[in-house]
Amino acid sequence: MDNLRLGKTNLEVNKIGFGALPIQRRNIEDSLAILNMAYESGIDFYDTARFYTDSEEKLGRAFENVRSEIYLASKTAAETPEDFWNDLETSLKELRTDYLDLYQHHNISFCPKEGDEMAKAMAEAKEEGLIKHIGITTHKVTIANEALDSGLYETLQYPFSYLSGEEELKLIERCKQLDVGFIAMKAMGGGLLKNAKASFAYMNQFDNVLPIWGIQHMSELGEFLSFPYDLLVDDSLKPVIEKDKKELGENFCRGCGYCMPCPEEINISLCARMSLWIRRFPTEPNMDERTQEIMQKTKDCIECYACVDNCPYELDIPELLKENYEDYMNVLEGRTKI
Repeated sequence: MDNLRLGKTNLEVNKIGFGALPIQRRNIEDSLAILNMAYESGIDFYDTARFYTDSEEKLGRAFENVRSEIYLASKTAAETPEDFWNDLETSLKELRTDYLDLYQHHNISFCPKEGDEMAKAMAEAKEEGLIKHIGITTHKVTIANEALDSGLYETLQYPFSYLSGEEELKLIERCKQLDVGFIAMKAMGGGLLKNAKASFAYMNQFDNVLPIWGIQHMSELGEFLSFPYDLLVDDSLKPVIEKDKKELGENFCRGCGYCMPCPEEINISLCARMSLWIRRFPTEPNMDERTQEIMQKTKDCIECYACVDNCPYELDIPELLKENYEDYMNVLEGRTKI
């Protein structure tokens, strides 16, 4: 199986990275079956986080006896040294290991730099052998560039898919120049991209990008494993990519959830992209009474803009909520046919 060198970490990892956020939604039995199949198929890089409920526990149970044959990456959203050490201790315990191959600051509100308490905590953990390499994840291009400028980070994890634009492509080029490993999250556009083959082929164009595919079902794993490792975008896939770019554009919610919780208990990550959801997936399940109640909650928006302050993409969320609610009601009541 083809490998990829993850920048200055010098880790040689399988080109299919496993994003372990979705398995928190599966029971233990199903999760272990998926993880064991991934391991047996040669996948050796697994990305999780303290924030992902029981994901670390599941990886620990699956890989305790083959720890030396895989690479474990986890993350902490801690912004104080005390929380950092608590998170690291818990992650090591849940993952049933005495070290992490990669430990990452998890989308925190600032970029830890040399001399900062959080940077010192990371460096100390590395000196003690608790972590092998230091990374950072973010959804904000400003923080990503600060991280690269600092010289402290061996990897950068950032949203990247064939919907990405020039800013993201520049980040990838900078990472290559600086020998920083680029880990691509949300390679399927936060769930809005349907064509895994097109996504896989697009990622293959970059020899310094490790996509971590969020895998929740055995069928998804099987699909990624079925693609040839040298698959690239061809004339059959170009129209798929162009169609998605045209339909989704740039001003869409990726469903990252960093805008929540909402003080009015609005499910922003669902409601702000409902128009896309009902057009790209079967409409009927999203027209049930439960979803109608969820969409009705958008009318409670008081436009406090707390969500906008937290949105990594600086979207006008109150306006998106209004547009999606109006469109949803038009579809529900038959004024718009899709």
